[in-house]
Amino acid sequence: MRTDGPPDENPWLQVLAQAVRTQRKRLGLTQIELSDLAGCGPVFIYDVESGRKSTLRLDKLVDVLNVLGLQLAIERGNQRLHVSEQLRDAPH
Repeated sequence: MRTDGPPDENPWLQVLAQAVRTQRKRLGLTQIELSDLAGCGPVFIYDVESGRKSTLRLDKLVDVLNVLGLQLAIERGNQRLHVSEQLRDAPH
């Protein structure tokens, strides 16, 4: 995993990062395996899971979520990001 600098200071991005990491581990996938299945580079997975927004691309993120059996939903609300309770702090 890359550790070349602090993650972006966005709480919503950290929630997304945790949800992706939790689901990947629940499925027993490595970051490399997930990147292969999603058709993106491993650096993208590292960046998503560490909460780096500088490389976040929506099309790639949707591909990663699809592989993990997750979806991105748009709905009315005032939260920047909502992650279902089943994915928050779930056991690995």
